[in-house]
Amino acid sequence: MQNIEKIVAETGEWLQTRPGERCCIRVSAEETKGAYSIVEIISSPGDSTPLHVHQNEDEHFVILEGTARIALGDKIFDVDAGAAITLPRKIPHAWGNPTEKPLCFVATVTPGGVEHAFRLIARGDYAELAAIAEASGVEIVGPPLLPL
Repeated sequence: MQNIEKIVAETGEWLQTRPGERCCIRVSAEETKGAYSIVEIISSPGDSTPLHVHQNEDEHFVILEGTARIALGDKIFDVDAGAAITLPRKIPHAWGNPTEKPLCFVATVTPGGVEHAFRLIARGDYAELAAIAEASGVEIVGPPLLPL
């Protein structure tokens, strides 16, 4: 029988990853031996990511509050609180908050390690975003989903 360690996220590490977005690293890849990371994200009204492609990770979102607008491949749709969505690796995608209320969701990223890029981005040099993304196996392929 495999020995499984209990992972308990007490508080997490909050980061301001860009204007309009902050995230909390709830479970790091280090804690899961690289299997996954869990990050809570709070997004302000009008905030969104640029269209991008992960080469190595799948993202699994559970929307806790608000509505997420998702671009996945050639489709754009909204995902409301209580729903979940998977954004597979190698497919262009973006997400944003199209409402006047905050968006809160939990992202499980497999395999883990996304928190390393979030920590670099949180240092505040947004001009380096493309380089950080590229070093993390993420290619930015389009503009933000929503205008701020």
